[in-house]
Amino acid sequence: MLNRRTFTRAAAGAIALVGAPSLRAQSERLVFAQSAPFTGPSAQLGIQFHQGAKLYLEQVNAQGGVHRKPIEIVKLDDGYEPDRCVDNTRKLLKDDPLALFGYIGTPTSLAALPLATADRVPFFAPFTGAMALRQPFNRYAFHLRASYNDETELIVKQLTSLGLSKIAVFYQNDAYGKAGLDGVELALKSRNMKPVGQAPVERNSVQVAQAVRALVAAKPDAIVQIGAYKACAAFIRAARAEGFGGTFFNVSFVGTQALADELGKDAAGVVVSQVMPSPYNAARPITREFNDAVKKGGADYQSNFSSMEGYLAAKVVVEALRRGPAKPTRDTLVASLESLNAESFGGFNVSFSPNDHVASKFVELSMLTGDGRVRT
Repeated sequence: MLNRRTFTRAAAGAIALVGAPSLRAQSERLVFAQSAPFTGPSAQLGIQFHQGAKLYLEQVNAQGGVHRKPIEIVKLDDGYEPDRCVDNTRKLLKDDPLALFGYIGTPTSLAALPLATADRVPFFAPFTGAMALRQPFNRYAFHLRASYNDETELIVKQLTSLGLSKIAVFYQNDAYGKAGLDGVELALKSRNMKPVGQAPVERNSVQVAQAVRALVAAKPDAIVQIGAYKACAAFIRAARAEGFGGTFFNVSFVGTQALADELGKDAAGVVVSQVMPSPYNAARPITREFNDAVKKGGADYQSNFSSMEGYLAAKVVVEALRRGPAKPTRDTLVASLESLNAESFGGFNVSFSPNDHVASKFVELSMLTGDGRVRT
């Protein structure tokens, strides 16, 4: 249905720490801090992203680190809840990290970014495409991935090119879901269209029955899902049980492999937009590099889109550190990141500047199969 074109234990010291011990001075090591879900219904998003970053940093540290300093990521679990994320961020900032790194999700990132900004700490590579984190421009926020508007535009373009005009939206009832809903509505409006139905689910909930009834009754051709993997999987199963025979489209935050694992054979035909190079297509050098690292890393590591994003986020920020002074500060890190203009990381293009902190607009579509694979 979809066009094919459009679809880590090296000896390096402690890389990722569970909890937040008092940090040594940055003169001894370079410390990044992450709050993300490591438990709960969205745990795989945090786990996989963190593992990908850890995988890359293990390689760097095994070779002596950057400017002869090891890089470490200190992490705390927020369960994908904004209040917990705020508490975590305050704790992490007290220990003076060089940057906040790889926060997972829109509501949590929106809660944490003002704290980072107030302390003038770079907020690098949040796992979210929400426009509210990108506009207005924030000197301390750096985005590696394309926006939800970019993803939903491609989804709507694909659907309408297939002659499917009755499009409904199942969305998480928070800033993330509403950001995705806004993106769908914007893409439809540009085509003089609007959703035939929309229905919410609460964050960290799989209570989807009411949403299923509402959207199946609207008889859409396709349902765009703006949620995390457990809720989206629950919705897909329930909607199909109610007789819905249309197509399901998801944005990248769903967690592609986590969704495929959750659905099993029921994943067949589910479409997910992607903002990172496919870890399953060896055409790009970054994919070959990443999968070689996963193989060498052993059973602790998995190759998937979320871990690829963590790997690339670590690779980009390390390159910025290498370009900066031997004793980096938060300000020099900002300047070094802004110097990454039109750089290719193994075929993934990154472009920052002093006036633009969104590195990429890359989006493509993928389709899940019934045997746990992802076609791109």
